[in-house]
Amino acid sequence: MGRYLDASCKICRRENEKLFLKGERCMSGKCSLGRRRYGPGLHGRRRHKDTDYRVRLREKQKIRFYYGLSERQFKISFVDAERMRGVTGENLLQVLELRLDNVVYRAGFAVSRAQARQLVGHKHFQIDGNVVNIPSYRMRQGQVLSVRDKSRANKDCPVFAAIESMGTRGKFRPRWLEVNDGQLTALVKDRPKREDVVDIPINEQLIVELYSK
Repeated sequence: MGRYLDASCKICRRENEKLFLKGERCMSGKCSLGRRRYGPGLHGRRRHKDTDYRVRLREKQKIRFYYGLSERQFKISFVDAERMRGVTGENLLQVLELRLDNVVYRAGFAVSRAQARQLVGHKHFQIDGNVVNIPSYRMRQGQVLSVRDKSRANKDCPVFAAIESMGTRGKFRPRWLEVNDGQLTALVKDRPKREDVVDIPINEQLIVELYSK
């Protein structure tokens, strides 16, 4: 599957849940889910039978779109989680949370994960002093994310606007990140745990059951 290019709000309507894919728009009255609480398309108002497979598939699609991954990227993340010690579902959330684009978003340096991916691709960030432009790069405990000096000097850089809008977006920073707004840095001081992913209700066990069949 290629990159999703359709309207992001359709995803939230399909899953009947806010996935906060559009930044500030999701917190305003313009949110499509608040105005049309039914699925998109001609048959969006129809009732669908919630079979076991459908429930598990929708849960997988929800988390995949939430983190902005393609089907192939998500499957690779799941395989990596299976190889790790511990509970596969919790390992999967840890793998997804430590993606560079997600860390940029969690730190408040971007208003959405889509913007975070764009900023990473444009080389606005560095890790431990080295520029990294791969959104899927998995950060490790003890690594420091920082904004490049060239980007700091540009006051029109979207990072500054994202930090200023954190209060209006109701954004919170997870306990495993230590962010310094003055220095524009974020330290991964711990590994994300299951209780840290509270902004979206996810039943990761359903995803494990889907892939185990």
